[in-house]
Formats: sequence, C-alpha cells, structure tokens
Amino acid sequence: MGLSTHIPSDDIVTPDICDRYPEVAAVEPLFANFGGLDAFGGPVRTIKCFEDNSMVKQAVAEPGNGAVLVVDAGGSYRCAMLGDMLAEQAVQNGWAGVIMYGCVRDVDILATLSLGVQALGSHPRKSEKRGEGQREVAVTFGGITIEPGQWLYADNNGIVIAKERLELPA
Repeated sequence: MGLSTHIPSDDIVTPDICDRYPEVAAVEPLFANFGGLDAFGGPVRTIKCFEDNSMVKQAVAEPGNGAVLVVDAGGSYRCAMLGDMLAEQAVQNGWAGVIMYGCVRDVDILATLSLGVQALGSHPRKSEKRGEGQREVAVTFGGITIEPGQWLYADNNGIVIAKERLELPA
C-alpha cells in the first residue's frame, strides 16, 4: 500500500481535531483503550466479520504502512477477535492500530505493545476460524459509517473519522 503514513501519537488530540475540523465524524463513546499507544491514527482499512477472526489474521500478516485496521465484529461479547499473537504481528508489520467493534484478549500483553488498540471489552475465549468475512468494505457502528481510505484519529477522548488526512494542530 505504499509508503508509511505514520503520525506521531503526540500530535493526536481528538478534542483539538474536533475544534479545528468541526466536519469530522465522532464515533459514539463505546470503546476502551487496550494497546500500548493511547493515541494513534492513519488511513482506514476495514474488515467485517462475526466471531471469526480469519480476516483479521490475514490482514495483520500484511504490511500495514501506518494504517488503522477497523474491524466490525458485530459488537459481539462472546469471544475475542484479537489477542497478543496477532497484535504482535500487527506491530511487526507496521500497523498503527486496531479498532475492534468486538472484544480482545491478552490485555496485559496488549498494553505493552507499540500499537493502538481500542475495543468494546475483553474476553478470554478465542474466535472461530472459518475463513469468513469481508475486507475493504464500508462498516457501520457507533453512529457512523467508516469507509476504507478515510482517516482515523484516536486517543483517550475518543475516535474521529475524516474524509482525508488532516493537518493536525500543533
């Protein structure tokens, strides 16, 4: 997907982004931080799946180039869709972060990784592996629709989505 689009996490302050760019969409406050980076951002790449993380595993094995993987896991609280091994692979392959509309596990290890991870909660059970799901499709949760190629910015205040890369407030 080209060159890295890395954004320094110190530059991401979502309230400042909202003040400067009132047109950005804000995701409803459903998510908690689980990763080692409290603030992260980048271009969006999407997955839509339900209780099957096969597509997540496939995506994090590919070069992330500073992108954020946005996973619509149907809001399930019945299993985890991301754990320490996939998160470590995401770090190695240059992903900036993962937004999981579902659950994650191995949260003590996730907190030590140089990866932004926001999810609805944690769950100890792993997901199914049936090879099901869709990639690079529009996903809808938290009151908005997120499309591949948009830009996501996240911190402890929340998640905002822009149509294109923003010049961040200093």
